[in-house]
Amino acid sequence: MSTAGQEMHALVERMYPLCRSITGDGVRATLDIVGEYVPLQTHEVPTGTQVLDWTVPQEWNIRDAYIADPAGNRVVDFAASSLHVLGYSVPVSATMPLSELREHLYTLPDHPNWVPYRTSYYKPEWGFCLAQETLDALPDGEYEVRVDSTLADGHLTYAELVVPGQVADEVIVSCHVCHPSLANDNLAGIAVATFLARALARETPYYTYRFIYAPGTIGAITWLARNAERVDRVKHGLVLACAGDSGQLTYKQSRRGDAEIDRVMRHVLASSERPHQVNEFTPYGYDERQYCSPGFDLGVGSLSRTPYAGYPEYHTSADNPDFVTPEAMADTLAVCREAFAVLDRNRSYVNLSPYGEPQLGRRGLYDSLGGRSDAKQAQLAMLWVLSLSDGEHSLLDVAERSGLPFDTVAAAADALCGAELIKA
Repeated sequence: MSTAGQEMHALVERMYPLCRSITGDGVRATLDIVGEYVPLQTHEVPTGTQVLDWTVPQEWNIRDAYIADPAGNRVVDFAASSLHVLGYSVPVSATMPLSELREHLYTLPDHPNWVPYRTSYYKPEWGFCLAQETLDALPDGEYEVRVDSTLADGHLTYAELVVPGQVADEVIVSCHVCHPSLANDNLAGIAVATFLARALARETPYYTYRFIYAPGTIGAITWLARNAERVDRVKHGLVLACAGDSGQLTYKQSRRGDAEIDRVMRHVLASSERPHQVNEFTPYGYDERQYCSPGFDLGVGSLSRTPYAGYPEYHTSADNPDFVTPEAMADTLAVCREAFAVLDRNRSYVNLSPYGEPQLGRRGLYDSLGGRSDAKQAQLAMLWVLSLSDGEHSLLDVAERSGLPFDTVAAAADALCGAELIKA
């Protein structure tokens, strides 16, 4: 088991108990933990701020919540799990019969021992989520209901981390930080993004990488609204979600469908021979739909394992740290690393000796392959790179057309550049 996988799983376990929402101290506490791993710049956007067609809502915080039965026993307790309270529940302190209380209760009859995750962000409401078997065992009588929460003017919180590159053009990596105690959706995505940022920070990447930790939907919209004038720097992007379950990798293409990140992810997944699936874009899902909205139309895809709503545990208490594995998170991280290595290295070249095939032997290019087990493949890669170095074809084009591994094609390009036979 990889060390990174174990460390990411430990990070998921640490963040799991916190009550997150689209605003509030739970998001701040989560970002504080992430900030122990990577240097984050946190932004606070005031309630009422206009962000595109939306408005930053009031901030929600909660201290306690419970339902006590006629004997005074807490039969539903926020202290046991943040899922027990309807997200954004308004304050309530009342006593009512079970028949009236039922109107505010949410269960999963098909999974009677699981607790669902439910929210009411933009409609004032209160409620509790509980296991169906708990509800079935409740006797008639008067119940004490308490939600000790505040809904008041405050801020929406999100954070960024920038890994400087050789050029100002950016790759964004985005994950949502608004879900409460749900390990795969999306604590695993936060963990993978964080360890990806750490890895890139130890290198000097070609692109500048911007990591965005924001509440789903409203957070991405807020980031876009605040960065609309510089969003043209974003050349590629990836949304990370559901990154830790044991299912096969799934890549959802950008709205464009032919963005470079789409081609890179298809190539990397296929050449790695990992079980995987590539899906067309749909305007439903995670924040790729905000980045890909027609006005921005960024080349942003989404990488997950089992897609959202594609597993029974989705948005339930069964999506706990036991549901995600170090091995799966390590594999998701590895694919991201492989894809970004291709993205960073993908260039178009011009053949400086385009009339006939240049003599490689007298330049020592054949001799440099001596003893290599892949000498024939490396030689073929040089010929392919020379053939397609017309300023129009990229190294990914060469790899796809030749059927050769991208790394082999990139190494050939390096050798030919060294011999001054091609230039970027």
